Amino acid sequence: MDENIVLEKSYKFALRIVRLYKHLCETKKEFVLSRQMLFTGTAIGEHVKGAQEVDSRPDFFHEMSLGLKMASKNEYWLELLRDGGFLEDKEFASIHTDCVELIKLLKSITRPTRRTETN
Repeated sequence: MDENIVLEKSYKFALRIVRLYKHLCETKKEFVLSRQMLFTGTAIGEHVKGAQEVDSRPDFFHEMSLGLKMASKNEYWLELLRDGGFLEDKEFASIHTDCVELIKLLKSITRPTRRTETN
């Protein structure tokens, strides 16, 4: 991958989510919440990647905003998995830290765009 931090981090996060999904299905026999986690966790990178190919600033903002939305939803599913007893605190803490980092990164990208678009 090129030197694109958010693209690289979202891709690595998606890989972690895929592995966690597999673990939850195989060892915890959890299929419902983990499927939502899989969808939102991999969609972050999908939208970040899509933002790299758009033709306009509004389209870039839209894709990155969708990535932020998916990251926020993913945090919700991770918290439910932890609170539901499917993730140990240590497992949760590790992946949650990465999720929060992505949220902060995407917020830092979309905030300046949001200000520009409203002016």
